[in-house]
Amino acid sequence: MARQSEKFNWYLNRLRCMSIGETLYRLRKKVRVTLRPLRGSNRRPPAPTLPVANTSWLHPGERFDATAYATAADRILAGHYAVFALSDVDLGTTPDWNRDPKTGTLAPSTFGMTLDYRQESLVGDIKYLWEPNRHLEFVTLCQAYWITRDGRYLEGFKRLLRSWIDQCPYPQGPNWSSSLEAGIRLINWSICWQLIGGAESRLFAGEDGKQVHSAWLGSIWEHSCFIAENWSRYSSANNHLIGEAAGLFVASATWPAWPRSAAWRAESHAILTREAVLQVHADGVLKEQTVSYMQFVGDFLLIAGLAGRENGCDFEPRYWKSLERMLDFLASIMDVGGNLPMIGDADDGYAVRLAQGENFCPYRSLLASGGLLFERPELLAKAGGIDAKTRWLMGAEMDDARALPMDRPDFARPVRTSFPHGGYYILGTDWETDQEIRIVADTGPLGYLSIAAHGHADALAFTLSVGGVEFLVDPGTYSYHTQKAWRDYFRGTAAHNTLRVDGLDQSLIGGNFMWVRHARARSLAWRDDPDVAELVGEHDGYSSLPDPAIHRRHWRFEKSARVLRLRDTLECAADHRVERWWHFSEGCQVDFTAPGVAVSNAGQRIELALDPRSQGHRVLSIGSDDPMTGWISRSFDRKHPAYSLVERFDIRGQTQLDATIKVGRSR
Repeated sequence: MARQSEKFNWYLNRLRCMSIGETLYRLRKKVRVTLRPLRGSNRRPPAPTLPVANTSWLHPGERFDATAYATAADRILAGHYAVFALSDVDLGTTPDWNRDPKTGTLAPSTFGMTLDYRQESLVGDIKYLWEPNRHLEFVTLCQAYWITRDGRYLEGFKRLLRSWIDQCPYPQGPNWSSSLEAGIRLINWSICWQLIGGAESRLFAGEDGKQVHSAWLGSIWEHSCFIAENWSRYSSANNHLIGEAAGLFVASATWPAWPRSAAWRAESHAILTREAVLQVHADGVLKEQTVSYMQFVGDFLLIAGLAGRENGCDFEPRYWKSLERMLDFLASIMDVGGNLPMIGDADDGYAVRLAQGENFCPYRSLLASGGLLFERPELLAKAGGIDAKTRWLMGAEMDDARALPMDRPDFARPVRTSFPHGGYYILGTDWETDQEIRIVADTGPLGYLSIAAHGHADALAFTLSVGGVEFLVDPGTYSYHTQKAWRDYFRGTAAHNTLRVDGLDQSLIGGNFMWVRHARARSLAWRDDPDVAELVGEHDGYSSLPDPAIHRRHWRFEKSARVLRLRDTLECAADHRVERWWHFSEGCQVDFTAPGVAVSNAGQRIELALDPRSQGHRVLSIGSDDPMTGWISRSFDRKHPAYSLVERFDIRGQTQLDATIKVGRSR
């Protein structure tokens, strides 16, 4: 009964977020999807009618660590995978591709588009099920084969590919329930195709090889049809639509084997051209207001762009400019230690995994690729060098990199400090040194489109790092489809460095990926002078209370004094309970002092003076389940204890709350 009530509420909230046009579209699609199984699903894919081209958009460089790739490939051959928090799960030499490795739940083989993958009792944790089915490990096997020419890796790839096609017939089961997942598979299959030698690969030799060739091309056709028939539309047209279009475009460029391939390529090219501009603010901030998804979308745009250039179907300058602006934003918010604020949702999702090793950083990799593509030495300087993923994608560009300076001191600064369209501002000093202070403040919107699927209720929050060491952080995401209480906590207002009023979130949650009421935030004033950086922002997330309240925050950073002065103003008329939250990195030691707290981390130190009116109403927590607070999640489905501090105030009418952060100099 509880499950049915929850499902009913989800559908009701979803309807609230849809326009009349979207409602009619989804009704028509529901009818089409419901009737689809009645038409049968065993139509045979057509045989290729055009030669399968061998044009490659990969240009691997040299100097790959053969041992690292061979070791990773050997683990896969032995059946060992890393899937989120399962760092070494045995899926067997031939995995059960429809089983969630976390819970062991076997998803039903019903028609994929009618499968409720949100229902944990039916499919388990769908993120865990989908992840191995993106086939990033297939690429690892093919990379090892490309480097070593050891036939074991090619045979292992063939075994896994055939098992997947046999176990996942189109369009049945959980692997035919998401067009995005199909798009990611196609991208990784394209990389595999190129690494094994394309149509001339020894994989296709003999009668058995011909069968593999026919089955693989048949599945590629089915994937392409599936995406073209199931685009993410209306309020779902976020990163999913970009990933779907990137997958179909790369497939149509890699395998232009059917008359429909040209139409698929034209349609997906048009979608990518439009969405690359539509989903990214003019200042480079992704409109979904999530940093993690910038590397996800960035890879889709980069890979599709490289495939288009190599196959005579390049994109317009505005497409590339949008990607370049995204990289400018990432470079600007990244501190000297390479840390990025964990703003918005993050699920450790990658389009490709071409590099091996724990030290790989997808954001630095994008900056390196962008430095080569756009001849931007400052992006290369920020990246700190050329990584393995960039060498796999752009080896032919490596000679050009040697002509670009990577250590000029005038590049040691943010590209920009204000991103007014996306709503982010950077206050600080001593850029790119061990004395650096970098504050990233948020006055941006909740998220993108009516459901703001990946946004967090974090208006007027901020992060602080000193010398590349994090102090005040956004605690991350932790969970998606399961563990609803934790899902709601990590994206709620109490998990961010901002104010909460009357125990409520600034925006109203309607589902795991849906907000039904959005706080509207904006910046009121900004200046960045040689001595002072100053920002004023406000949001109306509490304007719907019986006594409406407006939260305004004023940041004033005095550079030479290394002091941040913070003033929160609540405009209201009646009584309210106000909480001000401070979340610290897991490396921080936090101790109470007379004025507030002293915080130390890796040789750096800050002193936080709190508002005197919270004296006696300050609570420092670490790793608390009840109430939920004092946690940080650096990766999907993993959380670790970290200090969180809350000040509590009972106020009446307009009130100002002050705080001061003094940053010491490291010795």
